[in-house]
This record gives sequence, structure tokens and C-alpha cells, in this order.
Amino acid sequence: MTNNDKQISKLSSKSELESFLTKLAATAVVNTLGQRGRLIFSMDATASREPTWNHACHIQGQMFEETTALGGLDIQLCYYRGYGEFNSSAWLSRSDDLLSQMTSVHCLGGHTQIEKVLKHAIKETQQQKINALVFVGDCMEEDADKLFQLAGELGILGIPVFLFQEGNDLIAERSFRQIARLSNGAYCRFDAASAQQLKDLLSAVAVYAAGGRKALENYSKHKGEKVLQLIHQIKGR
Repeated sequence: MTNNDKQISKLSSKSELESFLTKLAATAVVNTLGQRGRLIFSMDATASREPTWNHACHIQGQMFEETTALGGLDIQLCYYRGYGEFNSSAWLSRSDDLLSQMTSVHCLGGHTQIEKVLKHAIKETQQQKINALVFVGDCMEEDADKLFQLAGELGILGIPVFLFQEGNDLIAERSFRQIARLSNGAYCRFDAASAQQLKDLLSAVAVYAAGGRKALENYSKHKGEKVLQLIHQIKGR
């Protein structure tokens, strides 16, 4: 899909961010003490994704930094691009290693392959439990019913999918929201111009994957206004 097919995204509203973080905080604890969290970080690497890929390269280190005190986090990078190309890295425990993997990738035009991402997550957790799947993308060009079936399987396996949408493509939004619902995950739109916004959201999921709901609540106490508002909402309930 060309850039002309994309619509320029607007800033996510306060309510959208709060809704995402509230859903994240309400998700059941998935990790146990003494074990490192395991997070699959997947991205659309088709041509329109180049600017956001570059943003992610700069901010990925915080995902590791924020989880050190919780016992650490192992991250696997997955991406698709071009004509049917899908790749996954080894499990990485150092920010430098993840950065090296990401900076070696060049985005190529092609259609989405979200189905491969979801199938890969199922295969990985059958070998060793993973705690969360993150997906960053801007469109969906596949059979939605197949994606929803796989999302339901991930929900049964206890793997929430957290989807970050760049832009405001309505087909993608409807599909991403349903995948999040079926997997017991969450959905949020973000503005590609705001690296800090994406940084905070990715870090929040990383903290959750490493330490569960309580760790996320503690993390949120030291973050910005939007995250602090989340904590006040939780306490209010």
C-alpha cells in the first residue's frame, strides 16, 4: 500500500490512551516471580513504515531499562516486508542486540502478513511461555476471520496482543480492536510524530510482561500525566 493510500494520523485523544492503559492494567498477571518476562515485539516493515521503524530503533532501549528491577525481559523481534518475507530474531536480553537487529532491517513494499505474526506467537509459546505480543502497524489487508480465530487461540493460551496503530485506517482499526478483544489484550492509536508517546506505551507493555499488573501500577506512578490519570482511575474503582 502506497503512502497515498494512508491518511495522516491525529494525536490519540486522552480518552483513547487512558482506555488502552486501563485495559492493560486490568489484564490478569501473566508472570511469576523469579522468571524473566518474554515479549514478542512485531512490526510491519512494509514501505510506509520506514519513519516509525526509525523511531522504534531510537526508543527500544527503554523497554529493557524499565524491566531490569523486575528480573529482566527477553524480547524477540518479528517483522514482515516485501513479497511474503517474514523474519524473527533469536530471543534477546540486551538492548544493543535488539538495536543491532532493528537497524539491519530496511523496509520494503508489500502487503500485510499479520496472520504469520499471530501463528508465530502461538508456535513460540508452545515451546516456552511468552507473556505478551506487541504489534505496531498501520493497515490490514488480510482475511479478518482468520486473524480473529488466531487471536482467540492466543487468548486461550493466555497471550494478550497489544496493538498500536499508526494513522486512522478504519479497516485496520476495526480489525485491531477485535484482535485485542479476543486475545484479552488492548488497542491504541498513536501519532507517528510523537516518539515519546510510543516510547511510554511500549515501556508500559514491557513492564507488564516482566512483572504483571502490580509492576505496571508502580511504574505508572513515575510517568507522565496520562499514566498518572490511569492510576487515579484504577484507585477510583
